[in-house]
Amino acid sequence: MSNISKPLIKWYLINKRELPWRKTTDPYRIWLSEIMLQQTQVAQGLPYYLKFLEVFPSVNDLANANEEQVLKLWQGLGYYSRARNLHSTAKYVAHELNGVFPNNYSELKKLKGVGDYTASAIASICYQEPKAVLDGNVFRVLSRLYGIDVPINSTEGQKLFSKLAQELLDKNQPDTNNQAIMEFGARHCTPKKPMCDSCIFNTRCLALKESKVAQLPVKLKKTKIKKRYFNYIVPISNNETSVLKKRPAKGIWASLYEFPLIEASGKITYDELLAEVVKEELFATAYDLSLYNESPIIHKLSHQHIHAQFWIATTNEKLNDAIPLSEIENYPVPVLIANFIKEFSL
Repeated sequence: MSNISKPLIKWYLINKRELPWRKTTDPYRIWLSEIMLQQTQVAQGLPYYLKFLEVFPSVNDLANANEEQVLKLWQGLGYYSRARNLHSTAKYVAHELNGVFPNNYSELKKLKGVGDYTASAIASICYQEPKAVLDGNVFRVLSRLYGIDVPINSTEGQKLFSKLAQELLDKNQPDTNNQAIMEFGARHCTPKKPMCDSCIFNTRCLALKESKVAQLPVKLKKTKIKKRYFNYIVPISNNETSVLKKRPAKGIWASLYEFPLIEASGKITYDELLAEVVKEELFATAYDLSLYNESPIIHKLSHQHIHAQFWIATTNEKLNDAIPLSEIENYPVPVLIANFIKEFSL
């Protein structure tokens, strides 16, 4: 099999971005960056990474934080289970491992929220263990370069690409090799409009030779998107208070806060909503209800689309479990709620 690691590493050393986690082998910082950048673009994740390090400079600092503080700092990154796993693992490393991360792939993989990819990245970057990483960028580069049309999210595909990546890895510099192929996929062999004309592999890329670049990599069809209809009741009293409810510990936005919610099977009328509010006994006070946004806000998650409408409930009476409007922004909330709070100027 032809060697691709040398030209990849050469390209990387010339073209790599200067990123803070590339200037360290501290496993805490590498772990933090890898968890944050899962399903997140570097441009979006970088400010969060820097803020987390500012607030939690060590794994012990993160371990000693409360969950709401962690979720609030994570707000906007999505996939909140990553934040909860991050916090759980920090507590485990700090309290059970005396603040020292495991120093090999096998032990790293036992940590909560750390899968094959993250364990491989930390092991290779921090400890020079020759474990090849396999993320979306690596799948794309290898599938195109070798013309592989086996679905990357199938069991067969996972095994095939894992074996291939390991065979191609430069065992003497696995850290640089892993970062090189990921950077190449992120910046050159991109999902759309890859720069094939100037590609270092354009004379040997089978996808380019067979005009299949746009068709690779192959993925099995995703789960059908589910539509959900959320009606948020936003209580506002004349003494400038409101109400937030904590979501369940499972499901979307687990343990985040939101306004009282009425979920319906479709778009709901004023009278239908009023009946639900009475039925759910959301208020023990007299109130005036008005619709804030006539057109639903469509918030897209990986397997479901939320169609959200906000209803303002004003009252002259005291609210139960009231929160001062001045403190609303201190609570960790989904982006959908955060955007409303900002727009409505609560």
